[in-house]
Amino acid sequence: MKSIRYVFGPILLLVALFVNVAAQAQHDKDEILQLRNAYNTALKNYDHELSLSFLTDGVLSTISNGTLIQGKQNLREYIRNNSGTKMYWVRTPKEIDVNTVLGLAWETGTWKGYADGSDEKSVTGGKYSAQWIKVNGTWKVNSELFVKLE
Repeated sequence: MKSIRYVFGPILLLVALFVNVAAQAQHDKDEILQLRNAYNTALKNYDHELSLSFLTDGVLSTISNGTLIQGKQNLREYIRNNSGTKMYWVRTPKEIDVNTVLGLAWETGTWKGYADGSDEKSVTGGKYSAQWIKVNGTWKVNSELFVKLE
C-alpha cells in the first residue's frame, strides 16, 4: 500500500497542478475577453481616455496604414490631432492564448472600422494581433498590430 502512495502521490500532484494552471488560463482568457469588450465599447463611445486605460504606458501600436506609434501619450496626441473622418473600431478575437506563469497573452482576430453615422456598416477592416501583459494583477495591451485587408 505504501508503494502505491509513492507512485500515485506525485502523479496526483501533477494532475492537480495541471488542472489549476488550466483553470487559471481559462480565467485569464475570460478576463481578457471582458476587457476587450469594454475596450470596444469605449472606442464606440469615443471615450478616448477610457480606451487608453486598457493600454500600458509604453504600448506599441502599428496602425492599419503601417504607422508605428510608441507610447500611450503619443497615441493620445495622434488621436487628438486626427482631422479625418470620426471613426471607431471593433476588434473581434478569434484566439486568445495565455501563459499564466509569465503573465503574457496573445490575442488575434479581425477588426472593423465604422465611420460616424455609417449605420453600423463597416467602411474598413482587416486582421489584428495584440500582446497582453499582466501589470499589478490587471491585463493590459502592450503591443498591437493592425493590417488593413478590406
